Amino acid sequence: MADEEKKEAAPAAAPAPAAGETKKLNWVLTLILSILLGQIGVDRFMMGQIGLGILKLLTAGGCGIWWIVDVILIAMKKDFPGVEWVE
Repeated sequence: MADEEKKEAAPAAAPAPAAGETKKLNWVLTLILSILLGQIGVDRFMMGQIGLGILKLLTAGGCGIWWIVDVILIAMKKDFPGVEWVE
């Protein structure tokens, strides 16, 4: 009596965007999070720039200078690589 058990596959994690794809981010949400949590790199993590996010986290937003520059760039809707701003 060999009953075959059906094994259900675990749900797959969401695939990471390919190198050529863009990540769609809400501009207002990103700007607010950059103002509030930009000194710890949250904005860069959201944009998929993990290395820069870690660097910004370790340097406290480049002693505040990098944080201010990023707030200005996001407020002006600068084109970041791999990021598409949506309303």
